[in-house]
Amino acid sequence: MTETIRARPARAPIRGRHVIYVEGYDPQGAEGYYRLFQRSWRWFLEIWPIKAELGPLELESQDFAHWNLHSAAPNWRVATRYDFLRQEHIVRANMAEPLLRRQLPRALGWALDYLLSGALVRVFHASLEFGLALVHFQTQVIFWIANSLLGGGLAALAALHAGLPAPAAAAIGIAVAAALFVAGRLLARRTFVIQINSHWPYLCEFARGEPSCFDAPVEAGAHRVIAAARANEADEIVVVGHSGGGVLAPAVITRALELDPDVGRRGPALVLLTLGSIAPGAALHPRAERLRAIFARLAIEPSVAWIDCQSRKDVLNFWDFDPIEGVGVRLGRERCNPLVWKVRFRDMVSSEFYRRIRINYFRLHYQFIMANDQRASYDYFMLIGGPLPVATWAKDPNAALAAFAADGALTEHRAAAAATPA
Repeated sequence: MTETIRARPARAPIRGRHVIYVEGYDPQGAEGYYRLFQRSWRWFLEIWPIKAELGPLELESQDFAHWNLHSAAPNWRVATRYDFLRQEHIVRANMAEPLLRRQLPRALGWALDYLLSGALVRVFHASLEFGLALVHFQTQVIFWIANSLLGGGLAALAALHAGLPAPAAAAIGIAVAAALFVAGRLLARRTFVIQINSHWPYLCEFARGEPSCFDAPVEAGAHRVIAAARANEADEIVVVGHSGGGVLAPAVITRALELDPDVGRRGPALVLLTLGSIAPGAALHPRAERLRAIFARLAIEPSVAWIDCQSRKDVLNFWDFDPIEGVGVRLGRERCNPLVWKVRFRDMVSSEFYRRIRINYFRLHYQFIMANDQRASYDYFMLIGGPLPVATWAKDPNAALAAFAADGALTEHRAAAAATPA
């Protein structure tokens, strides 16, 4: 696994940063993520005594929203534009499809395909934890349907045993099955079963290279990357992909490179930051040629610094995993990406808070993009709003953290070292 980033690094201190955030498959959209960002930003400022200002959410179009943040300490100041690539209209439309006619058949088809194609075995071989999580969501759909049918059947038999005529018993059985199905639907929504099983069939279409609902956001994101590079108003452009965004963010950059091969060679440094990515789970499917081709392209692209953050405690990502060779892509010496950054959630939050969230795997999964409650060598808000380049944090996280004084000032020695190109 490579640990070398050959991309042209940004110089420190950073004064301007352009973040393009690619969300996972989440119906809450820009408004929900902005509220999450607001809360986390307040927590961040409790442990970093810096001057800061968070601007309002601005909904530009169906494709993008954005907000601005300004942060400053005694000897540095950073202005960050935070673009949010919107997909909520797609996710909400998909999740509003008829359950019996569209969503459940697609979910069952996805589960069967992963079993018969051997993809599920490959996932388990790559990550036992992720494999178990995947099977959990697949089997919950099967249990939901089976429980409704079984409950309805038992109710009908009980009605027949009580002496009711067959038509009445059948009506009772159907009513009970429908009630159990509706109750199961409420539980499935609360436990993300519908959301996950809605996502993966579309994700697999995208990975195979078929026309997909994700094609339009990827195209819009690519054009935004190119526009940001040509504007040359920031020191670095950081394309962030969290969770399912770990599939689409790499696609955004490869599409930008197709449209403009020099996008990472001029203007701001270009960084791809994938956080808790589920992409290997899709790329391990035997027919996921498109996704593996995207990874292969980025693995040998010297103008892009790809940093892949993984956490052992996040069961929804692939821990200690090579995103290139691990999915079957074999490359030679020209490979330069990604740098795998292993982060520890336990170091990011207090022991008391960690005990509260450690069994909530969705909450842990979101810690990648949420504030810590203590200073740590991984801090999402210092990555996007601080003065050191993202690659500087990834290459030597402990040294990057040690570069800051108690008041948030950047020490002169570390600032000079970080300003020297690698």
